[in-house]
Parts: sequence; structure tokens; C-alpha cells
Amino acid sequence: MGKTIVITGVTRGIGLGLVEEFDQLGHKIIGCGRTAEQIDKLQTSLGAKHQFSRIDVSDDALVADWASKTIANHGAPDLLINNAAIINSNSSFVNVSAAEFNTVIDINIKGVANVIRHFAPKMIKLNHGVIVNLSSGWGRSTSPEVAPYCATKWAIEGLSKAIAEELPSSMACVPLSPGVVNTKMLQSCFGKGADTAIRPKNFAKVAAPFILGLGSKDNGQSLTVLNT
Repeated sequence: MGKTIVITGVTRGIGLGLVEEFDQLGHKIIGCGRTAEQIDKLQTSLGAKHQFSRIDVSDDALVADWASKTIANHGAPDLLINNAAIINSNSSFVNVSAAEFNTVIDINIKGVANVIRHFAPKMIKLNHGVIVNLSSGWGRSTSPEVAPYCATKWAIEGLSKAIAEELPSSMACVPLSPGVVNTKMLQSCFGKGADTAIRPKNFAKVAAPFILGLGSKDNGQSLTVLNT
């Protein structure tokens, strides 16, 4: 039987690739993103089996309402994937404005926390489900000019591992690095150098089965889809 999958950041890149692949594999997707036009396009192209909503995950009240309606209509998710994230413009940390830093923190850390806060209690009550928080190679290493992004992904590693210790033995919370994927975020860092990396659509063909295979045995482990 197909799983019910909640995933954030579905309008482009890795999120969009995963949505399209999960659809092909017969799963129900409850997705969100910030771009109304792209959300409408997804809903039209993939159909009424799925539900796509315009949600800013950094807004706790919006996430709470989204989660409440989702659980009422579809039940608790089997798989909760926190994918939504942004990266700062390449810059030395001292030249990153407070506003830009705050936005990266709000989406990449607080957004993940908001989604878990409102979806996980029902999953825990049912002793069922896997939480996957998209991390990065820059959540386990560092590079210059992306310090805010590195800070958020290191936070995701720690948050995921701590939550893993609080879950029932039948559940899992996993910080998952995708590896190097040719997304707009990678292009913003490396320009044309990103062209050698795998495209999101092809990545998803590898990543979707990998994610679907995660379970309690993987709880708290820092895992990577592509060892590049």
C-alpha cells in the first residue's frame, strides 16, 4: 500500500524531484511551498490524490493550521520530510546582513522545528512514522562564504539526533544529506561548476527508494544518499 508523505519545499529542486518520483511510485503526497503559481501547477498536474498548499514554514501559526487540517483529512503521515531551505548569498560572514541571516535561520531551523512540532505528536501517539530532515555535507563540514547555511545544517544534525532519543522505538528521526545535487542553491555557490552534479529528477530516482526504506534501525544516524 502507498504511504502518506508530508514534504516541505516542493516547488523546485530536490523537493520537486521527490514529489514527482513519489507520485510515480504510487504514494500520496501532502506538500507545501511558498510560490503560489508553482503550487497550483503541481496540484493541476498531479491531481486530487495529492494536496499541495502555499505555506511559509517559518510561520508557526500557518504550519499549525496546515498540520491540523492535514491530519484531520489524511491522518498522520507515514513519512515526514523537512526539505524546505534557503542559502545565503556567497559572502564573508561579517558582510551578511542581520536580515538575511535571520531569514536563513527562520526557514532552515525554525521551519523544521515548526513542522515537527505540529505533525510529530500524532505520529508519536500512533508509535508510527519516520521523520527525515534534509541536512547537507555542510552540516558535517564547513566552507567559507556559506557560514549561515552551515550553521543551520549543523543545527539540523543536532536537532535530529536529539529528537531521535525522544521517539518510541518503532519510529525514527534521520538527518539526511542528499550529497551533491544540481539545484539552484548549488548553482548560487558554484555557478557553472554545478553542471557536473546529478540533476534533481535523476537524484530522486535514487533518493525516493532510499528514503522509503528508512526505519527504526536508522534512528538518529547521519545518513547520505549520494556519497559524492
